Amino acid sequence: MPSPKLSLQTTTLWEYPSQHYGKKEQGSQKYRGATPSYILWNLLRRYTKEGDLVLDPFAGSGTTLDVAADLQRRALGFDLQPHHPDVQAADARHLPVEKGVVDFVFMDPPYGNNLRYSGRKECIGELSALEPEYYVALGQVFAEVDRVLRPQGVAALYVCDIWKKKNFVPLGAILSEMLARRFVPVDHIAVVRHNKDLEKGNYHKAAEEENFFLRGFNHLLLFQKPAAVKKAPQKGRKAQKKKRGPGRRKPGQK
Repeated sequence: MPSPKLSLQTTTLWEYPSQHYGKKEQGSQKYRGATPSYILWNLLRRYTKEGDLVLDPFAGSGTTLDVAADLQRRALGFDLQPHHPDVQAADARHLPVEKGVVDFVFMDPPYGNNLRYSGRKECIGELSALEPEYYVALGQVFAEVDRVLRPQGVAALYVCDIWKKKNFVPLGAILSEMLARRFVPVDHIAVVRHNKDLEKGNYHKAAEEENFFLRGFNHLLLFQKPAAVKKAPQKGRKAQKKKRGPGRRKPGQK
């Protein structure tokens, strides 16, 4: 069965019709936590143009790279444990990228340690979202994004809230506030989830009996880096004195 036709989403409630578009996969559906390629296609169509440089610091199976290639965008993808031939091994907190050269950044980070990724000690996916170390690590990632993104470039964060061990963690709200310290908010989109666990009757039964909600949507947070501020040219001391006027007279001075 062919994938549905690609089309731009026009509201802040996004419903993607399938994980991939076209006759081939973008990234890999076998990779747990893979981003739906329809989401990347919509973002790159709206916020980039042909030839722009796109960066994904949590590139995983390379969905961002494949979509960027389809749309004639250049792309860089990094991950501690690459699952795509063009994804480079690097920590999202220390990107091997020059300052201010990226046009668009897409981030789909680990939502704490809800999934097992590389298993490496330095992996952000080994940190619990219930502990402050997780937010320190993502703060370092956001600082790197700020460094490599050009002025007026756009950054997108795709993230889901967590209900774990009877604790609700509003990741969308927390990370939005963190990003707002560096960037200007552009919009906040809710993306309907198609997690297969939502099809399991026992999950819904547990949600009813234990009085909690299953996660029905992901947050898609859009931010823009402010334009560079031009510094006013410094004036000489004579011009400054002239602007201030004669000044205050000393006692007895005419």
